[in-house]
Amino acid sequence: MLFNFFSKREEKRQGGDNLLFDNDRREILRRLEAMGEATALAVENAVASLVDRDDGRARTVIDGDDVIDAMEVEIEQICLRSLALRQPVREDLRFVFSVLKIITDMERTADQAVNIAKRALDLNSAPLLKPLIDIPRMATGAVAMIRDALRAFGDEDVALARDVFFRDDVIDDLNRQVFSELLEIMARSGAVGSVGQAADLILVARSLERVGDHASNIAERAYFMITGDRIKGTSP
Repeated sequence: MLFNFFSKREEKRQGGDNLLFDNDRREILRRLEAMGEATALAVENAVASLVDRDDGRARTVIDGDDVIDAMEVEIEQICLRSLALRQPVREDLRFVFSVLKIITDMERTADQAVNIAKRALDLNSAPLLKPLIDIPRMATGAVAMIRDALRAFGDEDVALARDVFFRDDVIDDLNRQVFSELLEIMARSGAVGSVGQAADLILVARSLERVGDHASNIAERAYFMITGDRIKGTSP
């Protein structure tokens, strides 16, 4: 699923006099879309490799991390070139600096997907302690946040950016719930294998909580790019 965003922005800038920067902007947004989708799929596949007990899928996520890293470098280079050659001002300057921060959040999100995939390789070697319910829910919510945050950025959708930013509270609540349940299992069991499994699942949930944090950061960058204001300190 591709984001298919940016049409609104193109309509706004049509007829503008900074055509060279507009071309850079289109290229940056195209690459940002591709990196965003690759990152979202990495998280989806990492959790699916655990749910479906699919080691091959986990290894695909781990091996694909270099591709996402390369995407980050390519976008960064285009942004820096635009700063040097086009000397953007005002909202265009905010756009470039926001993109530079967003690609860092996406690269770190991809790192969390790799962490989950590595845990899956360990966990898949034995039956799970309990059915996975809240961890897939966390993954679904966090991936939706990534996609919606990037859509908010591309469409300059202030309401969506705010919505995504505050959605992170749901991911945080699920993480606390997973932690409490697994801590109880660890205390009750005491078996080395069970404790190790529970610890790994806690780390998976923690990685997903961080994915939510990065998506929230992207939403905050979108809000700032559009408005020039900070979203923190406002209410849902």
